Amino acid sequence: MGFGLVVRFVAHDAAAASAFDALAEEALEGIRAEEPGTLVYVNHAVPNEPHVRVFYELYRDRGAFEEHERQPHVRRFLAERGQYLESVEVTFLDEIAGTHTTLHKGR
Repeated sequence: MGFGLVVRFVAHDAAAASAFDALAEEALEGIRAEEPGTLVYVNHAVPNEPHVRVFYELYRDRGAFEEHERQPHVRRFLAERGQYLESVEVTFLDEIAGTHTTLHKGR
């Protein structure tokens, strides 16, 4: 069964949101290259809330999430993100039921 989370980030201002997006993109490059157990990792903008970002993350299982957290690109993201943010709210998700499609790298 999958393991996921939703994270809501609120940046200080537009410049901080832009810098946060660049930091997230750097992490995403490492995730694409190094993390086969990370099935979905997406940074979303929120309409009418320009300083808010919402990540949706889905992992093969809890072990894949724990491996994700140990990666150097993720550790750098976690260490540096705070300078851009007013708040972070994390909601962990355990799959009950659903359907899965084949995900293609880079899509």
